[in-house]
Amino acid sequence: MSNIPTPHNSAKQGEIAKKVLMPGDPLRAKFIAENFLDNPECVNKVRNMFAFTGTYKGKEVTVMGGGMGMPCIGIYSYELFHFYDVDKIIRIGSAGALQDDVKLMDVVLAQGACTDSNYARQFCLPGTFAPIASYSLLKSAADAADRLGIPVRVGNVLSGDVFYNDDKTVNDSWRKMGVLCVEMECAALFMNAARAGKEALGILTISDHIYRPESLPAEAREKSFRQMMEIALEA
Repeated sequence: MSNIPTPHNSAKQGEIAKKVLMPGDPLRAKFIAENFLDNPECVNKVRNMFAFTGTYKGKEVTVMGGGMGMPCIGIYSYELFHFYDVDKIIRIGSAGALQDDVKLMDVVLAQGACTDSNYARQFCLPGTFAPIASYSLLKSAADAADRLGIPVRVGNVLSGDVFYNDDKTVNDSWRKMGVLCVEMECAALFMNAARAGKEALGILTISDHIYRPESLPAEAREKSFRQMMEIALEA
């Protein structure tokens, strides 16, 4: 019996491309489809988590929302890898800067994803798993950024489980370890990709600073992160 459509994705067989761009916000997925893809077709509307498949420079690509947090992207990426036979997922999302030299609108390529989550516990590993990006996707994205003339930062990010943390000093230790920024999804995506034998990468735009009173409004987060979108499409 076919596993698709799923309770979370109404796309039929063949309607999802081998390469998927996954912003957290489904409206950002819609924006990318309408502004970057040729002949985009909406293939999923379940829970308003829009997915669009079209072509970019002649190559088929799907862009689909992944939601907020590791449980959410964990479901969508698992189904894409295992049920829709997707080969590559690139998360494109926002992040909060932890380091002084990381500025608003900077683009970060997530080489690895630290986490305070128990997501890896399901794999029953006899130690601590280090979630990392696919090297080939990371190199491809870095090369694309170079061709486009877009400066990027490459390094470790933090995938946190809690947005409003009761411990107000929680980010200080990660900052001391050189972690560039904090977001909420990359670690689960990287672990799902590793388990499925597939590829994943995180491309993030800095939308606010954890240690300075700097932030972008919601509309800017939805529509102004064009540089990371271009890098992801070119990678």
